[in-house]
Amino acid sequence: MVGKGIMYDSGGISLKPSDAVHATMKQDMSGAGAILAAMSALKALDCKSAVTGYLMCTDNMPSGSATKLGDVLTIRGGTTVEVLNTDAEGRLVMADALVLAAEEKPDAIVDIATLAGACLRALGPRIAGLMGNNDRLMEQVEVSAKETDEPVWQLPMERSYRPELNSDIADIKNMGGPNGGAIHAALFLEEFVAGLPWAHLDIAGPVLVDSDDGWKPKGSSGFGARLLLELALRFQAPTR
Repeated sequence: MVGKGIMYDSGGISLKPSDAVHATMKQDMSGAGAILAAMSALKALDCKSAVTGYLMCTDNMPSGSATKLGDVLTIRGGTTVEVLNTDAEGRLVMADALVLAAEEKPDAIVDIATLAGACLRALGPRIAGLMGNNDRLMEQVEVSAKETDEPVWQLPMERSYRPELNSDIADIKNMGGPNGGAIHAALFLEEFVAGLPWAHLDIAGPVLVDSDDGWKPKGSSGFGARLLLELALRFQAPTR
């Protein structure tokens, strides 16, 4: 399990607008938080699967040493990434973790992140986006989502959009075109899973609840923790 853990996201040099969104950016660590919460209960529930968690924790702030637009970063394993927007930072820190996870050759990789505002725009504040490269793994995610009342909706991995991530000076860039941002983000992450069964959960919408809603109290919802726990408990290795 790989989780985005941006403890505070100002946008960096690509500074977010000066509005109420800044007050919610302490929740940009919700993916990593969901993994930590799920893993804390695995032993008590006698989970039979071996689970490794990668919590990619940092801040995204402007400073004299901050990542700049046009920088080229080298991800673990050697893939180079041109940075066209420093506010698309989550995929950068998660890329290293996905490579690390793939090196262990697990049966599956599941990542979870508040990755793309486009996913919130598409699915609203109650539903997480689901994408991936293995139908059997995504079916398990969907069953776990239903069992835990943490709804997901599968978005297409439209690989005809992949050329929009091509860079003239690096292997790939961290932003695509103006549309389909959630799909671009998933296509970027897929570059680093070495073809292993992989599912991506974009929880940009349901991590924040405006008012009490069923079992979720107002504020940070903890969305994903129950889903990931259920998935680990019922997990069966998918065919590759």
